[in-house]
Amino acid sequence: MSDITAAPRSEFTLRGVILGILITVVFTAAQVYLGLKVGLTFATSIPAAVISMALLRFFRTSTIQENNIVQTIASAAGTLSSVIFVLPGLLMIGWWSDIPFLATFGICAVGGILGVMYTIPLRRALVTNSPLPYPEGVAAAEVLKVGSGSREGAAEGKAGLWAVIAGTLASAAFAALGAAKIFAAEVAAFVKVGKGATGIGASSSLALMGAGHLMGITVGVAMFTGLFIAWAVLVPILTGVFPAEAGASVADHALTVWATKVRFLGAGVIGAAAIWTLGKLVVPIWRGLVSAFEAGKARRSGGGDLPRVEQDIPLFVVGLVSVALLAPAGWLLAAFALGGPAGALALPLTIAAVAYLVFAGLLAAAVCGYMAGLIGSSNSPVSGIAILTVLGASLLVGAIGRGLIGPDAAKALVAFALYVTATVLAVAVVANDNLQDLKTGQLVDATPWKQQSALVIGVLSGATVIPFVLDLLAKSNGFVGAPNLNVVPGAEPLAAPQATLISTLAKGVIGHNLQWDLLGVGALIGLALVVVDIVLRRASKDRFSLPPLGVGLAIYLPSAVTAPVVVGAVAGWIFERVVSKDRKAEVAKRLGVLIASGFIVGESLFNVALALLIVSTNKGAPLAIANPPPEHLGMIIAIIVAAVVVAGLYGWCRIQARKMEEA
Repeated sequence: MSDITAAPRSEFTLRGVILGILITVVFTAAQVYLGLKVGLTFATSIPAAVISMALLRFFRTSTIQENNIVQTIASAAGTLSSVIFVLPGLLMIGWWSDIPFLATFGICAVGGILGVMYTIPLRRALVTNSPLPYPEGVAAAEVLKVGSGSREGAAEGKAGLWAVIAGTLASAAFAALGAAKIFAAEVAAFVKVGKGATGIGASSSLALMGAGHLMGITVGVAMFTGLFIAWAVLVPILTGVFPAEAGASVADHALTVWATKVRFLGAGVIGAAAIWTLGKLVVPIWRGLVSAFEAGKARRSGGGDLPRVEQDIPLFVVGLVSVALLAPAGWLLAAFALGGPAGALALPLTIAAVAYLVFAGLLAAAVCGYMAGLIGSSNSPVSGIAILTVLGASLLVGAIGRGLIGPDAAKALVAFALYVTATVLAVAVVANDNLQDLKTGQLVDATPWKQQSALVIGVLSGATVIPFVLDLLAKSNGFVGAPNLNVVPGAEPLAAPQATLISTLAKGVIGHNLQWDLLGVGALIGLALVVVDIVLRRASKDRFSLPPLGVGLAIYLPSAVTAPVVVGAVAGWIFERVVSKDRKAEVAKRLGVLIASGFIVGESLFNVALALLIVSTNKGAPLAIANPPPEHLGMIIAIIVAAVVVAGLYGWCRIQARKMEEA
């Protein structure tokens, strides 16, 4: 074994940093679009590692540690983009008319860097000396190991790059045909059920199927359960209780009841599941914090030089940076408060918000870091963190501003609560990513302080891109529930489901009109699902589970979003079962993951480009053909083409894996 205390030939290089930034820019744009459409994002570490390995092989001095730095920078794209779960809410409530660059960049950068700093003291307790599995961090390390140094690894790296490219091109072409109206945008059917109604819809989207593959069959089954509860139980019952308005179609009746009633039940399920998930982590997190302080104390008393693979950014630098960042955080928050009717309360609001950022940020960082180790960053219940954060921020802001009067006073307080929530969420999601990256680094003998520095670069890169892409989509499409005054006529608004939920909760708490009854019933459903999950885990000895958060998300999200995710999860599971007996099964599975990642990147980037075209031409559907096929025919064509493309590319993955076996 090599001397891990010696510096590798190259690790933190200019070419690696530039490549990491370029991948971050591309993936961030894709993540922003996907998050606004679906309310979910995907982990970018593995596809970034594959792209990095394929490109850096042209340099003889490239190393596994250098590839690790690239994926560390790029991983920021999959995490920091989660701030779009909150920020569109400021347009929805009519506070912003567009996305200001400085205000958005500032909270992304400040919150993201704080997320890195807050988790550095936890590395030894939660990574080096921890039994936590870090499933995604370990998977990324395995990809780096396989792709570095061997002929077989080179072959897989090349095939992996082609897998990403193939998935990207196929998904972009599929999305282009949808934009041309050759494919139906959605496959849907609604029927009457007694006095009520129900139905199901599914977007024609390879990106959503790719997201399902990446989430896995467990989350897929949970989402199918949520779909069943929402559309086979709740919607039929509630449409029977609340009759349709005069002249409303069956589809309108079902969708209206889902939007006004069932979604709030789903929010209650998410809230209860999130509180349960976080509650289970209190003791392990406390032990982790105690262990971190004990490790630091023992290290200081022991003296001596640390091995390279144990060198973090020094704690005094971590403390200095963390404290220094509170100044720009306070300035951003104060400037936000001074820009409206709450200006008279800017000082107390800012002081309270900064204190909340420190307290809630530290707690969220520890919780998310632990959850990344337990279940991976993609499955981490960020929605739950956001819900709890906005409830706490809204209660705090509402208490300070309770005497504020005026027509826009409540709106100003809601806006401030959302801005605070977005900042804390940036802390949480980057902390979630940092410890996972550090686990990958530990397994490939990387230098921790270099990875931590690399993630700061990734944060700044993502923070620069997010405002531009978010503003472009706000102008091209707008968001459901927002005034959309400057949006191009005829464009289809993006659902932004998470931002809708978060802004609704903030308005309800501060305006004292939250539908607590529906949230309460949803919470009871959530508790019942928690019990089912516990029983299922114990009965199967942890072989099977039913994540309550996944169920709640499927109740809350539109079926058009959730159904293709379920289909993608099932398709991915079938593919992995089919190849599981092959000698190169793991290679085929990894290529399948990269195809799925390409699906997401291709459709998302195409739609970002389409948004630019919509804005520049001022046409809502600039690619639509003059005489598109009838909608029912478009549905059939979309289903057939999607099935052929997915099956064909999965088959290609298996063929490529077998070729490596024969070589």
